[in-house]
Amino acid sequence: VSAIHPGYGFLSENASFAQAVEDAGITFIGPTVDNLKMMADKTSARKVAIQNKIPVVPGTEEPVKTVEEAREFCHSIGYPVIIKAAFGGGGKGMRVVYSDEELQQNFELASREAAAAFGDGTIFLERYVEEPRHIEVQVIGDGTGRVIHLYERDCSVQRRHQKVIENAPAVNLDPAIRSAILADACKLCSLIKYRSAGTVEFLVDKNGQHYFMEVNPRIQVEHTVTEEITGINIVAKQIELAQGKTFEELGLSQENIQTHGYAIQARITTEDPSKNFQPDSGFLRAFNQSASQGIRLDGIGYSNYEVTPIYDSLLVKCT
Repeated sequence: VSAIHPGYGFLSENASFAQAVEDAGITFIGPTVDNLKMMADKTSARKVAIQNKIPVVPGTEEPVKTVEEAREFCHSIGYPVIIKAAFGGGGKGMRVVYSDEELQQNFELASREAAAAFGDGTIFLERYVEEPRHIEVQVIGDGTGRVIHLYERDCSVQRRHQKVIENAPAVNLDPAIRSAILADACKLCSLIKYRSAGTVEFLVDKNGQHYFMEVNPRIQVEHTVTEEITGINIVAKQIELAQGKTFEELGLSQENIQTHGYAIQARITTEDPSKNFQPDSGFLRAFNQSASQGIRLDGIGYSNYEVTPIYDSLLVKCT
């Protein structure tokens, strides 16, 4: 093996794994170990944003270790508040609380869920922005401070804080807000000399104010909608950057990147509607799929395919 692409789950944001890969003389196709250390921990990413005047949702500056600390913060900014896993993603370890009683109940739950999902139960708190738009920017960096964006995606349609439908570009987004978000995403990643593909996530409230949330230092499930509107194969660019190619050699320059039309992705998952859409397992008795011009399917499935409870319930991304 000469290189490893970590995909978008499991070890993709794990700095220890990336370090072990490099120590074994294998190329890690993704961000640098330093990038991962800084951005996989959501609290350190917030600090970089705050230091560089990029707006963030009011939250705790350090990880919160006790429910007493959490209560003090909640009283200082008021409810509702969201508890988040510092090393998390995919909606795991997240709880919205509206009162002291709910805080007491959910604090330990969130920490335990984060520890089970990510091997680290560290959590932090933020003010909960109600009914926001969730806008994220796809970026690519060359590791020297040069960063370009591939425009934005809107992933506001979520269930249990997990994205269900994504579209690109964002519909009816004020051009001034779009420009500010794209600029902040590139600025942040340039400051940390980000390498490879990544996503910078923002919330936009009802007043049009945008707030930095986090950087996902990896490819994301929903990268396919960006590929469809830009014509750029993001995974191929990741591999070529890992081979040492420059932006010039890859033909990547901001002025040459345009969007064409709109794309939308739906995640096809195995879930049980009678159990509040909890992930389900078993055998697929029948599996039919249709594809034609303008439809892209990424995933796996066939008749008698076994869906196990060990992995995520996502089967196919239909774009």
